[in-house]
Amino acid sequence: MKTFLILGGGTGGTMVANKMSHHLDPAEWKIIVVDENENHYYQPGLLFIPFGIYSPADVVKPKRDFYPQNVEFVLSKIEMIEPDQNRVKLEKGKRTITYDTLVIATGSRIAPGETPGLLDNGWHKNVFDFYTIEGATALSRFLKFWKGGRLVLNVAEMPIKCPVAPLEFLFLADWFFHERGIRDDVEIIFATPLPGAFTKPRASSILGDMLERKNIKIEADFNIMEVDHTQQAIRSYDEREIPFDLLVSVPVNMGSEVIERSGMGDELSFVPTDKHTLRSKKWENVWVIGDAGNTPTSKAGSVAHFMLDVIVENILRQMEGLEPLAKFDGHANCFIESGFEKGILIDFNYDVEPLPGKYPLPGFGPFSLLKESAANHWGKMTFRWVYWNMLLKGEEMPFESQMSMAGKWK
Repeated sequence: MKTFLILGGGTGGTMVANKMSHHLDPAEWKIIVVDENENHYYQPGLLFIPFGIYSPADVVKPKRDFYPQNVEFVLSKIEMIEPDQNRVKLEKGKRTITYDTLVIATGSRIAPGETPGLLDNGWHKNVFDFYTIEGATALSRFLKFWKGGRLVLNVAEMPIKCPVAPLEFLFLADWFFHERGIRDDVEIIFATPLPGAFTKPRASSILGDMLERKNIKIEADFNIMEVDHTQQAIRSYDEREIPFDLLVSVPVNMGSEVIERSGMGDELSFVPTDKHTLRSKKWENVWVIGDAGNTPTSKAGSVAHFMLDVIVENILRQMEGLEPLAKFDGHANCFIESGFEKGILIDFNYDVEPLPGKYPLPGFGPFSLLKESAANHWGKMTFRWVYWNMLLKGEEMPFESQMSMAGKWK
């Protein structure tokens, strides 16, 4: 009996488990998923919790609900991955799993301890994250009674999960404070290490204009050095200082700690991955999906979905003694909630930046690219149902893995 082992039961790991359960003969293969958490979080929904749009109950379900019957789910921390021996050791020596094929889907995590002062006295008091259920919930409680002041959103370092999430937070904050009638009492500042609003020039220009129209100031090229709670300020390495009353932080994002312990990662504990085949650069029977790898594309659920068909096809090719195909093009697709029941959609890959147009049907849409629309907002809001009921289960979706230029214009 051969073992197909998946480390991580989040978006990528769950989709791979569902897809491979249809391809592997249960008389020949055993499929195992290992994860230390029982709960599956709809991570795009965390952004809505601070503003009362979602409650925590809207974004969490048991992971076991999404695995096929022929998949074994092991609830455990992972002590060590030993890829040279094709084995994984679980915590406290309770089990060692030897594998034939390994998929790493361990995701990424925030590492607030990497920024001096961030975890000091103000953490989850007037300094918050929204990338965890705890941080988003604590921020929701704070905002209910906040009367105004200076809100600073700081991105510590790239890459981060869902690069557009900070912009969505800012747009929703603008809407939220307008709804409460205190927008004139709130100054909003976006302190980012990027030279503009986003990583891609054309989108950055459009999104930067939106921030300006909403009276949100960008402090660009701001590389944070420390958080000073005594002065209620953040400081950059070039000695700029930004005081705050409320600090919302997007901390350093890193790969899983087990990747670091196992010596499989780069300086941020992301697994070096062939960006087109999605195979580990070092081990031929190790594959990487989603946020766990260092592929130079967005760390987002849509990217994991676009990776899915490529990684499954390449794993099946390898099992037949064939070489993997270099088919993944870095396709990313992101709805950006912009407030007031409108949204923006961007679609891009490694080589093509976001362009205007219609998606997914050329000339029809219904979604508009690089343009605000109500349809984009409802696309974002209905995607939660699609995520729980279709995407996680690996069902066919009306979107190609490779990005298409159809419907786009330069």
